[in-house]
Amino acid sequence: MPGKKRWRRVALVAIVLGGLAGGLLGLNRAPDVSPPQTARVDRGDIEKSVLATGILKPARQVNVGAQVNGQLKKLYVKPGDRVAQGQLLAEIDPTLQLNELRKSQAELRSAQAQKLASQAQLKQYQLELTRQRALARDRAGVASDLEKAQAQHDAQLAQLKVNESQIVQAEVAQETARANLAFTRITAPIDGEVLGIVTQEGQTIVSSQSAPTILVMADVDTMMVHTRISENDILQVRAGQPLWFYVAADPRRRYEGVMGAIQQAPAEALEADPLGRNSSQQTAAVYYNGVFAVANGERRLRTAMTAQVFIITERATGVVRLPMAALGEALDGERYQIRVLEGQRVVARSVRIGKRDRRYAEVLEGVRVGEQVLLEHQPDTEGEHVS
Repeated sequence: MPGKKRWRRVALVAIVLGGLAGGLLGLNRAPDVSPPQTARVDRGDIEKSVLATGILKPARQVNVGAQVNGQLKKLYVKPGDRVAQGQLLAEIDPTLQLNELRKSQAELRSAQAQKLASQAQLKQYQLELTRQRALARDRAGVASDLEKAQAQHDAQLAQLKVNESQIVQAEVAQETARANLAFTRITAPIDGEVLGIVTQEGQTIVSSQSAPTILVMADVDTMMVHTRISENDILQVRAGQPLWFYVAADPRRRYEGVMGAIQQAPAEALEADPLGRNSSQQTAAVYYNGVFAVANGERRLRTAMTAQVFIITERATGVVRLPMAALGEALDGERYQIRVLEGQRVVARSVRIGKRDRRYAEVLEGVRVGEQVLLEHQPDTEGEHVS
């Protein structure tokens, strides 16, 4: 029994010493090093661009209003409807306009009747004037009678002209009343889509001061993107430059376009005090407005959507390129140091760089397509073997 206990103590001590030795060996062993992150040199496109924000608006938008007073009797469309030019959109109760038309027609008939009466009276005065003139030639008449006949004739001739003017006025009033009656039928001024209804059926419309809006419609086959370009970038942007954009609702779809007109002054400057009293108080960032058109045949683009616009200022296609993250120390204006994986070793090289964008740099010399380059911002591995 004493022998067995002694052997147990010896075995336990051996196990403890073995564990301590293993721990010490583990501490002295070099830590595992993960392989450096690399990227392949390839061929592709490089686009240097200016980023701007934009708002989508229809190429043509119309507020359809009323030109006459009355109750909105009927709406024939709803938001989202496609309508053609001349199509009936809404109708206003025509009672007031019908009454005005009847009144103007009655006034016209009255004026025409008064003209006929004046013509008959003028004819009578003309006969009397002729008779008095004949008596005067024969020295058988009285001078005062001739003067009276002449005055009556002239007055009636003037009255006839007044009647003719009254007829013209009545005709104008009738045409106006007829036009106002036609205005009770609201028709589409353009081909387009109904964006929204502003006035509902049953509401009373008063157009004495301004034409109240009944509905809003627009031609959405073509959308205009109104962009805000920072003053820091405006000198890089000009009309005719290619661009692309995406909308927040569909960021994975890319739309192509060409920059159109660019405003030569910020909108704030056009609204500024002409005496310049507020010029010294400018603290906000300055933006210039640019606008371009984009086809919208699929109707995916909608009014007031937000767009992220990339205006391409430089472009190179099918060039040798590497990631910007692979560029190390700048050696001069065009040359940078990079690290290339050659077999199992990392070797430093100098490359000459051309155009660049946010992701890639064009390689003019120093590395070939297919080679693996190390991405920077990781522990230095130059000269080491890579497992």
